[in-house]
Amino acid sequence: MLRYLYADQFASHPRLAQSMFADRATQFAGRLGWPVTVDAKGEERDLYDSLNPLYVIWEEPGGRHGGSMRFLPTTGRVMVNDIFAHLTGGAITSPLIWECTRFCLAPEVGPRVAAALMLGGGEIMARFGVRHFVGVFDARMVRIYRAICASPEVLGSTGEGREQISVGPLVLHRDGPPPGRPPRPHLARAVAPLVRPLLRRADPARPSRRGLRQGHWRSRARACRVAPCLHRPLPFPTTRPAPSTASPRCSAASASISTMPC
Repeated sequence: MLRYLYADQFASHPRLAQSMFADRATQFAGRLGWPVTVDAKGEERDLYDSLNPLYVIWEEPGGRHGGSMRFLPTTGRVMVNDIFAHLTGGAITSPLIWECTRFCLAPEVGPRVAAALMLGGGEIMARFGVRHFVGVFDARMVRIYRAICASPEVLGSTGEGREQISVGPLVLHRDGPPPGRPPRPHLARAVAPLVRPLLRRADPARPSRRGLRQGHWRSRARACRVAPCLHRPLPFPTTRPAPSTASPRCSAASASISTMPC
């Protein structure tokens, strides 16, 4: 099942949180050899985990982590601006643009977990009125994203070959896979019908992939740029009812949401 959790809710889900950070260490430090920090407990954490980000986590039946992504609004501190601003031509700061990082899959999970995480990203778009996700990705992640009805628009890159790191917005395709045959077409066909209604709820007039070329995307970011602020969850879109409590958080943040197998 999918869970939507803020970092300050991990105390209620210790096994899920511990296994997520351990799987991140296995993937980023072990398999990919990234220069990340792994603590004495074998967990990979960084500065941005301390900013109370929102996580989309696939929880296995035994309560363990199966896959996850981390989200932060670009109105606060984000990796793209702190470390990779030289690749994007300046800071990206907009309430309509959130950063998505630390896409992690547990060893030996099935492909449906990656599809479910994309579904979770679409739900965040719908619940918070987010127009774009921006992230940092390598060549391996480009292949994974294309397999699940998504494609990153590269704004800038550093390094070469397998060591190349790129920055850009992640486009979710409501009508199927992007042009060109994806590595896993069966997975693309499975996730497209699930993500499509979420994208329409988030933005009925959402432009097509053709309208999100680099220049257009940069101009959109500049047009809605706002002053940086402390990280906090953004309010609901006006077209969706707010929860009864005073918190503007996503109503599914602490709840379990089941998703159909892909």
